[in-house]
Amino acid sequence: MSPHEAHKYFRGVHRKEQILPKMAVPAQKSNNPGKPGKKEAQPLIIAKTPAEEQRLKLERLMRNPEKIASIPDRPKEWNPRAPPEFVRDVMGSSAGAGSGEFHVYRHLRRREYQRQDFLDKMSEKQNADIKYLDKVEQNKQAAEDRTAKRRKKREKLKQKKLIAKKGKIETNNESEDEVDKSSDKSEDDKEEEEEREDDAETPSFIMGKK
Repeated sequence: MSPHEAHKYFRGVHRKEQILPKMAVPAQKSNNPGKPGKKEAQPLIIAKTPAEEQRLKLERLMRNPEKIASIPDRPKEWNPRAPPEFVRDVMGSSAGAGSGEFHVYRHLRRREYQRQDFLDKMSEKQNADIKYLDKVEQNKQAAEDRTAKRRKKREKLKQKKLIAKKGKIETNNESEDEVDKSSDKSEDDKEEEEEREDDAETPSFIMGKK
C-alpha cells in the first residue's frame, strides 16, 4: 500500500469515528422520578367573549399558584433629547451643500417638531392640573362655608332652646312663688277671720252683774 493510499485509508477511518458518535441515539425513558417529564399537550381553546378570556387566564394562573405573576412596569413617558449646548454643524444657505444635507435637515426639523409638540402637551397638562387644583380648592372653600353656615344655624337653634328652657323654668318658679304667697295670704286671712270671730262673740255672762 502506497503512503498516499494509507493516508486516505486512515483519514476515512478517522472521519467515520467522528461521524458515528454524532448519530441519533433513540431516546430512552428515564426511571428517575426527580426529573420532570414532558408537558402534556393542552387543547387549544379560543375565547369567544371577554368573560371567557378572563376565565381562561385565571385557570392558567391557578394551575401553578406558586408561580410568581409578572406585573409589567409602567411605561416611561417619552422625553425629547436635550438640545446640545453647542451646535457644531451649523447649516447655512451657502451654495455647494451636499445631497445628504437635506436629509440631515429634515431629521433635525422632525425632531424639533416633536420637541415643540411635547412642550405644548406639557404646558396643557400643567394648565389642566392648575385648573383642577383651583377647582378642588374652590369646592373645599364652598364646603367649609356651608358647614360654617349650618354650624351657626345649629348654634342659634341651641341658644333659642336654652333661652326657652330658662324662661320656662323661671315662669314655673314664679308660679310656684305666687302659689306660695297666695297660700300664705289665705292662711293669714283665715287667722284674722278666726280672731274677728272670737272678738265678736258675746260673753255668756258678765262678771258683777246680777
